[in-house]
Amino acid sequence: MRKKNILLGVTASIAAYKACDIISQLKKAGFNVTVCLSKEAQRFVTPLTLQSLSRNKVFYDMFEEVTDYNPLHISLAQDNDLFLIAPATADCISKIASGICDDVLTCAAASTKAPILIAPAMNENMYNSKIIQGNINKLKGIGVKFVGPKKGHLVCGTEGMGHIADTEQIVKEAKKALK
Repeated sequence: MRKKNILLGVTASIAAYKACDIISQLKKAGFNVTVCLSKEAQRFVTPLTLQSLSRNKVFYDMFEEVTDYNPLHISLAQDNDLFLIAPATADCISKIASGICDDVLTCAAASTKAPILIAPAMNENMYNSKIIQGNINKLKGIGVKFVGPKKGHLVCGTEGMGHIADTEQIVKEAKKALK
């Protein structure tokens, strides 16, 4: 049986460190994981760390020189059974909902034929805003699935809705999306 391929998108959230555990658990479950990072996510977690854990090249530069002509955002998007974005910032969710394709991650989201599963992580006020909720509902309306967020400790020092879902829940929902 063919190993299932997951493209993991990581965005610029303090929760980006969770991507390391998500990769480890998905690999342990037998999935092949390839990572794409938003440019800003590299401030929170390095490509080298994610490459070491996934054992695959990490993609973050849409204009990286290629040896065989196959646009990166298209080739990334077509070879996967699931596109999991964890953590997903308000910025990323809004760009995808609006069709804005300004980095490798958002271009891959617009190009993929695979199911998309998003694990939001942001401040409670952002998460509950009518704008973000409208974008989430728009994406749900076209079949994008969401896992979390949950109520928990936020980087601003308060407790509230917007904390990324637990790694186990994200992995469980990824497995479910692949059935």
